[in-house]
Parts: sequence; C-alpha cells; structure tokens
Amino acid sequence: MSEPLTPWDAFARQLGLNLRSARAARGISQERAAHAAGISAFTYRKLERGESNPGTPANPRLRTLVSLAEVLGVSVESLLPATPEGVADGR
Repeated sequence: MSEPLTPWDAFARQLGLNLRSARAARGISQERAAHAAGISAFTYRKLERGESNPGTPANPRLRTLVSLAEVLGVSVESLLPATPEGVADGR
C-alpha cells in the first residue's frame, strides 16, 4: 500500500499535469518543448510526471519554469497549482 501524498508531492504532480495540458494545447512533443526550453527530454518527462528522481517530487529551477512557460505560450502562474498548506516543513 502506498503512502498518502504530502502537500509537496501533490503540488509537484499537479504542476506536471499543468505542463502536460499546456503542451497538448500547443500541439508539440515533449522533446520539442524540452529542446526549446533548453532542458533534456528526460528532465522534461520527469517534470510532467511530477518527479525529480524516483520517489522524489519535482522541484524545477525558476529559470526552467520561465523558459517552459515561454515555450508553451502561457504564464508561469498558469503552470503553478494553487499554493497548498503544509509545504513549509518548519511551520
């Protein structure tokens, strides 16, 4: 049985879904989006899955998000999910 998603896991997963939706609306492949944004196709595929390394939620750099938003013709804000509660570990 899998463990429940943490708020950050859910946030990263929704970010991936938002990327996939924006890319599909644009009608381009993962490889084309990745190349145009200056990242590898492997990295882009992981972002769409909401992961960084297996079992680790995605945490892309700001520059990567801005580049992807430009390539996909959307705002960074439209890629980001609603801010979840409980992401800050120290609270």
